[in-house]
Amino acid sequence: MTGFDLTLLEHDNLGSTIYQKLCEALMKGAFKPGDRLRIRDLAERLGTSVTPVRDAILRLVQDQALVLRSPRDIRVPMLTRAVYLEIRDIRVNLEGLAAERAAQQATSAQVRALDALLARNEEAIRAHDTPLATELNQMFHFELADIADMPVLRDILRRLWLQMGPLIADVYGGAGRTMIDHHYPLMDAIRRHDGPAAARAIQADILLASGPILERIDATDAQSLAS
Repeated sequence: MTGFDLTLLEHDNLGSTIYQKLCEALMKGAFKPGDRLRIRDLAERLGTSVTPVRDAILRLVQDQALVLRSPRDIRVPMLTRAVYLEIRDIRVNLEGLAAERAAQQATSAQVRALDALLARNEEAIRAHDTPLATELNQMFHFELADIADMPVLRDILRRLWLQMGPLIADVYGGAGRTMIDHHYPLMDAIRRHDGPAAARAIQADILLASGPILERIDATDAQSLAS
């Protein structure tokens, strides 16, 4: 696990707060496939008892973001090829819709905010700061749904990214510009308020990034067969 900030900011509605913080950690790539989560360790880092942490973990198991092998063996799963492809195809359609709507109604301030996220991502890539680059990539994708003003779609994407985030983070550093190149034609389309072009750009981004992700899944499967 990377150094994602798990410091607890407030104690009201503790279980929900812990759940949200762990969701953010998963979506932004603080955990990687195969990582083992220890409830007591998390509780110590959060400065709380094990009970609300255990409750949050069980919610994430229900979300299919974690796998409970036993009470002492809780892990971030590696997606199967079939599950990944299903999620990818759903993202292609939903994020395409979000990009199209965002392009149609983005304000100048919102375009600047997207440009700023993309510029920061470039800086993080140049600095080889993979955790930050991964986080900024997730923020960029979610910003499109916010600009589109589609909260239901954003919530669906959140559930998908709970499963996808660790895998994207696992390949992000080695995938190079594959993970960001199509953000530029997307931004061009948004500036022109060209919805269909924006949809095509984000769909191309998702499909191109699937190459290194599938290679990672296949490599894991090959190792499992060999062991």
